[in-house]
Amino acid sequence: MTNSNFFIGLISGTSIDGIDAVLVQFENDQPKLIATHCGEIDANLRNRILNLCSSTNLDFKSLGETDVIFGRAFAQAAKDLLTSSGVDAQAITAIGSHGQTIFHQPTGEQPFTLQIGDANTIAELTDITTVADFRRRDMVVGGEGAPLAPVMHRNCFSSAEENRVILNIGGISNITVLNQDGSAFAFDTGPGNVLMDYWIDKHKQQAYDVNGDWAKTGNTNQTLLAQLMTEEYLALSHPKSTGRELFSGRWLESQLESRGKEISAEDVQATLLEFTASTITNSINSCSQPNRLFVCGGGAHNTGLMLKLNELLSNCDVTSTAALGFDPDWVEAVAFAWMAKQTMAGKSIDTTTFTGASKATILGGIYQA
Repeated sequence: MTNSNFFIGLISGTSIDGIDAVLVQFENDQPKLIATHCGEIDANLRNRILNLCSSTNLDFKSLGETDVIFGRAFAQAAKDLLTSSGVDAQAITAIGSHGQTIFHQPTGEQPFTLQIGDANTIAELTDITTVADFRRRDMVVGGEGAPLAPVMHRNCFSSAEENRVILNIGGISNITVLNQDGSAFAFDTGPGNVLMDYWIDKHKQQAYDVNGDWAKTGNTNQTLLAQLMTEEYLALSHPKSTGRELFSGRWLESQLESRGKEISAEDVQATLLEFTASTITNSINSCSQPNRLFVCGGGAHNTGLMLKLNELLSNCDVTSTAALGFDPDWVEAVAFAWMAKQTMAGKSIDTTTFTGASKATILGGIYQA
């Protein structure tokens, strides 16, 4: 017999730095975080995913195999979560799995999005009903398919006393504007950690810039920054979404090559940090006047980036979602547990002001245990 209040959320984001797994209990549709686990993505699997994301000639064998391998990794992350928490699988109503995005094309004649991490494999290996493939139904009704976590932000973080913005800094950054009058909207602002991670991996063989320490050793190159800020995506009106398809190592290298002048590696890193902060703050200032900004995602731990956000948003209190009782590392995974709960209950989710969908609809397919 399942306890209908217990759900698991699983996600691997654009940074591909681990599988976030959360055990969540719900009371009156409000989530309580019970346990967390970060599943490992080994170097071989990460490289397989990066190759798929950047490939111009898709290898279907690699795609199919990686889909299954990643499904097994997601299942193992869920099982390890339950083992560490001492909770039996039979107590869980469902797993909500976002999967791993390989390609996201929200515009054009045939918009589509592709996430891997086979839900059949997850359901079979965990013996837990799994809800997955959340993005594509949203696209069918005219939405961008992303960002989706804002639906949970609206449910859990709205305030009638102040204007708030929730900022998620993963590989890509997105904001959720929560006005005190109850109105809300969201969109991807541009890069989060993805360009900084690429650059430090290339030059220092490090997965990410701890605390922004390497960026602090350099100086912002204003000419390069101005060039990066001309990217057309940044001027698009919302709703909008993006990913590695645009903001990638290839994009950065083309920007640097077009300049024709050598810039030190540390100055490039400093400029990328400034670029990320500027795209975020410009987006916020163009559409909102928040009293407080709450940050979640891995970028919340980059002290250099947080200081820059504080500097650029001098009229706004900048803090992490910990101030709201939500550890910034697990907000997005909780969101997919919340979405799974809605889907299992047959409830439509209104993404119209977040993704541009034409109507509320049920998101995700259900894979029975």
